[in-house]
Amino acid sequence: MDITTELKDGFNSPSFIKNHIESYKTTTNSNSWSQTYNHINNFDIEIKMVKNLPFADTMVPSPGFGAMGISFGLGNNLSLEEAEPVLLKAIELGCTFWDTAVVYQAGVNEKLLGDFIRKHQVRDKVFIVASKCGFDCFGDGSVTNSASHIKTYIDGTIERLGFTPDLYYLHRIDPKTPLEESIGALDEIRKEHKTKYIGLSECSAATLRKANSIAKIDALQAEYSAFETVHEADGLIETARKLGIAYVAYSPLGHGWLVDDFPYQSPDDFSANDFRRGSPKFQGNNFYHNKKIVEEIKRLAVRKGVTLTQIALAWVAAQGFIAIPGTTKPERLEQNFASRHVELSDEEMAELRRIIDSTKPQGNRYGPSHQALVGH
Repeated sequence: MDITTELKDGFNSPSFIKNHIESYKTTTNSNSWSQTYNHINNFDIEIKMVKNLPFADTMVPSPGFGAMGISFGLGNNLSLEEAEPVLLKAIELGCTFWDTAVVYQAGVNEKLLGDFIRKHQVRDKVFIVASKCGFDCFGDGSVTNSASHIKTYIDGTIERLGFTPDLYYLHRIDPKTPLEESIGALDEIRKEHKTKYIGLSECSAATLRKANSIAKIDALQAEYSAFETVHEADGLIETARKLGIAYVAYSPLGHGWLVDDFPYQSPDDFSANDFRRGSPKFQGNNFYHNKKIVEEIKRLAVRKGVTLTQIALAWVAAQGFIAIPGTTKPERLEQNFASRHVELSDEEMAELRRIIDSTKPQGNRYGPSHQALVGH
């Protein structure tokens, strides 16, 4: 029986995840494992209901959880006690692919997750804890990928978490540092068992190809949603698939556009410390144009009897991507995780694709300074 036959019969079964991934890895060469990964991605689109997804040499529950908003970017800076309800709900549901970064409140977000995991003794239940370096957030805030930065920051991450992260990314690419230096340093910390997997975030397709030629890249984190599909056009998604690199989709709900109770009626409604106040997609006439795109997707969700959030996350999973939506509310997390039970028909997939291709959002993804940091 080949792997795709087993996937069809038991793609989401715990026994498949536990007993078979390693055997497939060890009995195939790296090229055939890459081909298998690509076959799985294509297969996901056929079945259109996805509960677990391939990640490197294993399988992970989908969707995951992006922890940024607990401490950074959306006007929140929750204490451990305030964050516990949503984190406990994630553990209860089995939502155990967690994402943080050093730059999220200069290590505060990492430490909060580490404190929670140690307090509740749930390290064995959080399948993947991912973090990122690449911003000099204890200095001038600039992007740096030097070997010394990577080696210093991984030690800080380990100290704040209280354990080694499973996955460590370069958050942004520093064009001034040769990839041989930065990828070499990531590979070195992997060999030292300071992380198991390494990845890049918001790089170009050319950078991803070159990085993977220096050392095996396990994960790519980049934006993707039914609202924002820029990486379908720039070759990044295609490259990740060809190389067998897991695609971790941040902002799978379009920075909030694809939630049912989006509370903002005008660009002026965002608080001063909400990054969307400076994001072109949420400002001026772009705000009202983009709101209409959301209404089209919402009508499809209503016809199907699911939430806007659930159909949006089901779409991301159907592409074979690990979504990491963020929230501070247990009930929202439960709704997000329920998207894994949403099955999209061929007609619904086609209708979503029509909406996505015909109604492109207006405005850059970020303000000028942040936009300049992506795509290197």
